[in-house]
Amino acid sequence: MSTILSSLGRWSYRHPWRVLVSWLLLLGLAGGGALVFMQGTDNSFSIPGTEAQEGIQLLERSFPQASGTSAQLVVVAPEGMSVTDDAFAVEIGTVVDEIAAVDKVLAVTDPFDEMVTGLVSDDEQAAIIQIQFDGQSTDIPEDSVAEVEAVTDSFRAAVPEDTQIALGGDLFATSMPALSIIEAVGVLIALFVLIITFRSFAVAFFPLVSALIGVGLAIALIYFSTAFASISSVTPMLAIMLGLAVGIDYALFIVARHQDQVRTGVDPEESASRATGTAGSAVVFAGVTVLIALIGLSFAGIPFLTTMGIAAAVAVAIAVVVAVTLTPALLGFSKGRVAGWGHLTSAGIALPTGRRAGKRETAQAAETEAPALAEKSAKRRPKYNRWVMLVTRHPVITTVAVTVGLGLAAIPAASLALALPNAGVQPVTSEARQAYDLNAKHFGPGANGPLVMAGTIVTSTDPLGLMADLKAEIEQIPGVKEVALATPNETADTGLIQIVPETAPDDPATAELVRELRAQHDRLLEEYGVDLKVTGFTAVGIDISDRLGAALVPFGVFVVGLSLVLLMIVFRSVWVPIKAAVGYLLSVGASFGVVAAVFEWGWLADLLHVDKTGPVISFMPIILMGVLFGLAMDYEVFLVSRMREDYVHSRRARRGRADRHTAVAAVRSGFTASARVVTAAAVIMFAVFAAFVPEGDSSIKPIALGLAVGIAVDAFLVRMTLVPAVMTLLGEKAWWMPRWLDRVLPHFDIEGEAVERELQLAEWPEPDYAEPLAGDDVAVRVDGGRGLGEVTLFSDATFRVRHGETLLVTSADPRAARAFALTVAGRVTAQDGRLRVAGHLLPGRAAWVRAHVGLALLDGAAEPLTELRRALERDTRLVVIDGIDTLTGADRDQAAALLRDAADRLAAAATPLTVVATARRDGPALDLFADAHRPSVLTLPLQTHPASTDSTPTDSQVISA
Repeated sequence: MSTILSSLGRWSYRHPWRVLVSWLLLLGLAGGGALVFMQGTDNSFSIPGTEAQEGIQLLERSFPQASGTSAQLVVVAPEGMSVTDDAFAVEIGTVVDEIAAVDKVLAVTDPFDEMVTGLVSDDEQAAIIQIQFDGQSTDIPEDSVAEVEAVTDSFRAAVPEDTQIALGGDLFATSMPALSIIEAVGVLIALFVLIITFRSFAVAFFPLVSALIGVGLAIALIYFSTAFASISSVTPMLAIMLGLAVGIDYALFIVARHQDQVRTGVDPEESASRATGTAGSAVVFAGVTVLIALIGLSFAGIPFLTTMGIAAAVAVAIAVVVAVTLTPALLGFSKGRVAGWGHLTSAGIALPTGRRAGKRETAQAAETEAPALAEKSAKRRPKYNRWVMLVTRHPVITTVAVTVGLGLAAIPAASLALALPNAGVQPVTSEARQAYDLNAKHFGPGANGPLVMAGTIVTSTDPLGLMADLKAEIEQIPGVKEVALATPNETADTGLIQIVPETAPDDPATAELVRELRAQHDRLLEEYGVDLKVTGFTAVGIDISDRLGAALVPFGVFVVGLSLVLLMIVFRSVWVPIKAAVGYLLSVGASFGVVAAVFEWGWLADLLHVDKTGPVISFMPIILMGVLFGLAMDYEVFLVSRMREDYVHSRRARRGRADRHTAVAAVRSGFTASARVVTAAAVIMFAVFAAFVPEGDSSIKPIALGLAVGIAVDAFLVRMTLVPAVMTLLGEKAWWMPRWLDRVLPHFDIEGEAVERELQLAEWPEPDYAEPLAGDDVAVRVDGGRGLGEVTLFSDATFRVRHGETLLVTSADPRAARAFALTVAGRVTAQDGRLRVAGHLLPGRAAWVRAHVGLALLDGAAEPLTELRRALERDTRLVVIDGIDTLTGADRDQAAALLRDAADRLAAAATPLTVVATARRDGPALDLFADAHRPSVLTLPLQTHPASTDSTPTDSQVISA
């Protein structure tokens, strides 16, 4: 991975205009597609398989007048007047007729209709006009809504002055999130932090440009996809938050690594390549963790949430790809002008301020001053960050203080209630909120969230009597204020009961009432023979909240388990992942606690412009857990990977020995080297998320607050305080892992070790080496299984092969020979020593070698000639053949002919065919090569070991190695 990214970074650096124009073209195409095809976002929520959804489907089939979206026109007479006065009654009758004539309006209920009760308040000061639309909220044309609003305006002008009129209900219960100027403050804060971090105006804009292009592309694709899928209106805002935050941070990590390298004298192009290979690898890993967590939102089994997770994952994926391509391209525009203020350096030598050095001056300065600087550096004691020194000197106190503090912060989370958003959480300036408040004031809070019970009554001989009996039964249930309507449909095959609860739709007591009504199902079915289902907008919201609440534990287990596995792969440690997972849980608990304290308890509610306290949006916890997991892993990787890197280097310098002092020193040096960048990244993410809190949509507010708090807690209290304290307590044991687990887990080059190895061996076996094959002390060791431990198949293989030559490798052990063939062909990467194939260093460049080196496994093949022909068909300049001495008779002659033909095809090429072959005996193979006109043959007897012949692993073990 790191070597591929390194090459990608170098190419992007060399071709900045191509990369920039390509991304801008993609942005333009996606934007154009969105403008042409987008259908708008969806504010409706549904959840298949629940009782509420089944009830809605029943009403759609049998009672369409009650199945669509409803709205309410609330009328409140001035003090001293009544809505029953002629001044109101006549106008209400007129407005009922006018609204009924609007397209897509199924029915309008006159509050004075003799068949209707409960639509006029007990004091006759308020009345409700019920409006039923045909279809869900997304199906209602804007023209119909506008016409109803126009009728309402005319009605408002016709009634007496000081009359309160507000249009609300389910159709207006959810608001469309929109960006405001406040959100731009987060971007400005991010820019300010970047300027301070990089000490350069030009470089500070690079992460912003990268993030904005990525966010623009992601949002365009999301709106384009509305032509094919239903997407919640919250989704684009979530994608913007995440895309901005991770886009800026990912580019920041790459640019910061590049700037540090340039300041120490690394060539800018080489630095961009290294930064993309090293920091870019960590970016890819961090992005993958966020992607997995977001896609894991499908655990809840709720379609709109699954779509939201996929859309947000797309935004993060685009941010990763843009970061590893566009960022090095932008660095290509700046060339060497990235050092920043006070860091005008060249080759690591400080220059006079305001003047740049030429090549000759740089060389002279390096020659004369470098020895003195080296001597001075050797004598200088390492300078550690003051904070990490304080933390590591008092690790027990620090660990206890952080753990207890975050535990206390999580206490309010116990009172966190969940619900879908309704008009009650909209700003008080919203007409829908005004209708909600008027309704609650004059008709009770339950009037804003009526429940519906529906069922088939086709077997009843007295539908009206049955519905009256059911009404009397339901009214006896605690929590029911009244049954506003109990009626059969026109064909008398479906009954509908409209229930007004005593409590508001987002009150936990209403959810309990729904559960109690459903608990009466069996009794009512037995007594009356009616299979009643509880449904309605409020019941759907309760079902979604219950489903999400039930999904939190499985999702949490998935996320924590995933973090343990991923971090074990990265850090080759058991205790580091456990510590990281516990820290993540502390961060989640604290963020939940703060959200509950603000939105449930009302702490700082006015300061954060929270108009109404109460339950938060249902999918806040699961989204916060998923997103915070990915971001927490970002900081863990960038901080702890540097500690591990320093620990490994120190242990190597001490010839494999390491003690507590070595481990603690690595914690301090790793923290010091990465704290600046992690701090900047955390401040930027906090600013981006926090900017969505003051003026954000009611659905976004708790998510944004939870993420902002979670980022601050996780970065500064967990990763930068608790982590170094715990690592100090663990000492060298922090990096312990059982051997069997180390062998089982795959390797992921998160720290760019392959890039560093390529830099170290850039001139091996000699400068500008252009021959096809070179190896020094190559060996392959695999897990022998069955308690055998590690088995060496072969070792100490040293060779040089020039273009057009043939290397014949012989071994009495066919598995050792096959392991050699697979290694040279890039199929086995678990090798020791040095190996360069076609100019590419293995194992780092194994992907390129696999794609360009032919491989024919003849030993044991059903059709060996087909294998050989396939290996030679790609016009490869290097072919590896295993078991060439197994060919006999006609097969041997055809193989020689195939090799001759391949060599003839490449005869005119600058690089002729090179062959690597393995055999048990060299005689038959040498004869075949003679017939194939390959006179230049080098032989290499493989050095095997007794253990490998006595207990040799299977072919699958060799290949999987």
